[in-house]
Amino acid sequence: MLYFRGCIAREKLNIISIAVEKILKEAGVVFEINSDEECCGSVLLRTGFREDAEVQMEKNMDYLKGQTILVSCAGCYKTLKNDYKDIMGFELNVIHTSQLFMDLIRENKLKIDKSHLKVTYHDPCHLGRHMGEYEFPREVINAVASLVEMENIKEKSRCCGSGGGVKSAFPELADSIADERIKEAKNTGASILTTSCPFCSLNLNKSDILGDMDLKVMDISELLLDYLLLHSEGLKNE
Repeated sequence: MLYFRGCIAREKLNIISIAVEKILKEAGVVFEINSDEECCGSVLLRTGFREDAEVQMEKNMDYLKGQTILVSCAGCYKTLKNDYKDIMGFELNVIHTSQLFMDLIRENKLKIDKSHLKVTYHDPCHLGRHMGEYEFPREVINAVASLVEMENIKEKSRCCGSGGGVKSAFPELADSIADERIKEAKNTGASILTTSCPFCSLNLNKSDILGDMDLKVMDISELLLDYLLLHSEGLKNE
């Protein structure tokens, strides 16, 4: 298995990639990481740089072909699973961390007993509306905590404000969208807002109003790792 970290988890929020690696080691999953990993091409595609994206995708094919590819990022998931097939003609075997985590829990490779923690979940656009994956992240959350849903979820979920180049081109708009999502999360009474995309986690964590609320934003891998650290005698490969 190749763990494709993605730009945000690799460069800006490496707490996410570190969490994934620790969970995989705890479960006994054999994996590798490409130290020369570059962008999957998602950002270039979403912002209209199709030719540049194709160049980047072609460069990645040498080490992606024939691999089982694990991703943290919803954008990477959509791009590697769908766009490489549609644009480059290569069908890659891609799984999202939430899907693998739930498989590991079901196989009892991760020891889980549900806690009383209240957690709400933000659906990333690329993982949810674009790829139809709504249930695996919720199953992981429900395995370790009590999931309390926001008003707008799944197909009707609000965007975090970061995708499609909005954060770069219209930062004030991106911030205001994140603020509205944070308010909605706080209304659930949850103490943690979790998501399954580093882009979403990054933008929601930068909300201006988050500091005034008793609410923590975490990637699903951070949530699971924290649970394992709190409810075990210590990770095998901590």
